[in-house]
Amino acid sequence: MKILYSALAVALDGSHGGATHVAEVTNGLAALGHDLWVIGRGNPANPPRHLAARVTVSETPPSLGWMLTPTATRIVREWRPDAVMERFYTFAGGAMFAAHTHGIPALLEVNAPVVDPPGSRKERLDRAFGRPMRRWATQQCQWASAIVTPLATTVPAEMRERVMRLDWGANVSRFDPARFPHDGATAQTLRARYRIPDNAPVIGFHGSFRAWHGAADAATAFTEVRQTFPDARLLLIGDGPERAAIAAQVAASGDASHVICAGTVPYADIPAHLALCDVSVAPFAPRFHAPLQHFGFYWSPLKVWEAMAMGVPVVTTAIPPLTSIVAGCGATVPEGNIRALATAIGSILLLPATQRAAMAARARERVVRDYSWAAHCVRLDDTLHAILVT
Repeated sequence: MKILYSALAVALDGSHGGATHVAEVTNGLAALGHDLWVIGRGNPANPPRHLAARVTVSETPPSLGWMLTPTATRIVREWRPDAVMERFYTFAGGAMFAAHTHGIPALLEVNAPVVDPPGSRKERLDRAFGRPMRRWATQQCQWASAIVTPLATTVPAEMRERVMRLDWGANVSRFDPARFPHDGATAQTLRARYRIPDNAPVIGFHGSFRAWHGAADAATAFTEVRQTFPDARLLLIGDGPERAAIAAQVAASGDASHVICAGTVPYADIPAHLALCDVSVAPFAPRFHAPLQHFGFYWSPLKVWEAMAMGVPVVTTAIPPLTSIVAGCGATVPEGNIRALATAIGSILLLPATQRAAMAARARERVVRDYSWAAHCVRLDDTLHAILVT
């Protein structure tokens, strides 16, 4: 099958979640025998080479993604794909338009709310101008033969009959404890680099340093964890607008010598860093992000699945679907409850080695079975074939 895959808001050579998603879907569908053409953001003089596809990139800002409609239309007209996929973005939609005008089945990927929550700044602005953004977003859903999304509430109610729920996943070949053992040579090299004593337990956080990812809660809980585990280390991986504030928080707490701020780490090196960890924390904080409060937890939690794929127990927030994802493979705690977060981390660190090994095995098994990118692409492939015959 020839598939045009449009992701106009995504920097294809980035290391963030969107770039990971596009790369895994592209390469996963190519592995299933499909021929892909990907459109995204990037430097035309140095297009990404890690995608198993023809690639067209543009430096056009995401807010002007609609300007690439002629590019999508040209590819559809000349290449004649069997299906079109577009990663939803409010100011894009050119590939959906091209598919509609040429009578080609289209699949819309939705990874964030199609319309903004009532009362938000963007929603108020849209309402003041007669709701052009809402109309355009809804139009993209109407053109879609099917919609895939982790949570149906991200799509307007009148369009939900087209939704197939589909989670993201982890690359279980890349994130594999057999390649990066907890006590292997790579882990030992990293321990030496970060000056972590051999027997010191490591609590890991990796992701975006934004308020709703909960890195501040992780740092606060770590102070309590150290009362029981004085040699413990907190490994913070990533960057974002909250990073400086968290560094100041750590300095004020007196834990600075026990907190490693690794910063941005190449995606290829994340598995080795997770191999250092005895526990991974993902204390998501929807209280700081209005869309999560309004629509529910619509994110596909890459950091949770990646840690579980590496056999690392996870402590995260007790909200659906995280509670079912982590059940038996870690712990969930009430949002913002620092004492509960610290207690859960400590409880896992105190488990006998055999119980922790069993938890690690369950975590990896669950991701391999239900939350791998390979499984995601098989379900996506089924959906693409289904829209071709409808």
